[in-house]
Amino acid sequence: MGDTTGQVVAGGNGKGNRLDQLNSPTDVLIDKETDSLIICDPGNRRVVRWSRRSDTIQGEILIDNIWCWGLAMDDQRYLYISDTDKHEVRRYQIGDKNGTLVAGGNGEGVGLNQLNCPYYIFVDQQQTVYVSDKNNHRVMKWNKGAKEGIVVAGGQGQGNALTQLSHTNGLFVDTLGILYVADSRNHQVMRWPKGAKQGTIIVGGNGYGVEANQFRYLRGLSFDQHGNLYVADRDNNRVQRFSIE
Repeated sequence: MGDTTGQVVAGGNGKGNRLDQLNSPTDVLIDKETDSLIICDPGNRRVVRWSRRSDTIQGEILIDNIWCWGLAMDDQRYLYISDTDKHEVRRYQIGDKNGTLVAGGNGEGVGLNQLNCPYYIFVDQQQTVYVSDKNNHRVMKWNKGAKEGIVVAGGQGQGNALTQLSHTNGLFVDTLGILYVADSRNHQVMRWPKGAKQGTIIVGGNGYGVEANQFRYLRGLSFDQHGNLYVADRDNNRVQRFSIE
C-alpha cells in the first residue's frame, strides 16, 4: 500500500512455457494455506502454483491441457476453474487433475445449461458458482449440484441498456447477494441487486477514454475490506481504485 513500484512475484522471465515463465496470465488467487499464488496461464494451457517465499524461482503445474481463464477458491479449499474451450467450470481438489463439472459442459450455446466463453468466476459460502458468461453477455448463477443455471444479470442480448451487458468480465458478489460486474465493452462497472431485472452503473459509463471516470475495456475487479473497488483497466494499462458508498 502506497508503493510507487511493484515487485515481480511470478514469471518476469519473458513470455514462454518454461516453469519460470508465464504466457498471458489472466487470473491469480492466494492460497493462504500454502502461502502460494495459483495462476491461470492460458497461453500455456495450464494452471500453475508459485510459492510466495522469496527464494522461489519457478512454479509447478497443477493442471495442464486446459484453456483456463478464471479462478476461484471456496472455504474448503476447492479450486474452481473456467474453461473457455469446453465452455464449462470445474471444481478441483488440489492435486486432482480431472475435477467435477459445476457449470456448463453442454457445449457452446445460450441455453440455461450452457455457457459461451466463461471468463471470471465467483464462489460464495454455499458453493454457489457465479460465472461471467462473456459471449452471452450475461452473468449466470449455478447453485451447488444444479443441472442448469439462473440468469442474474443481462441475458437480454448485447447492448448498453440497463437491462443489458456487453462482454461480461470480472465479478464479485457481496454477503447480501448484490452482484458487481465489469461490463467490458460498455466501459463501466454495474451493480445488480439480488432478483433485479436491471442494473445501475456505479463507476464508468462515460464512454471509452483515458480520464479518471472512464475505462478502455475493463477486465478484472476486486474489493478490499474497506469497500474500495479495484478495476483492471486493460487498454489504459492501469488499475484504478474507487471508493464505493
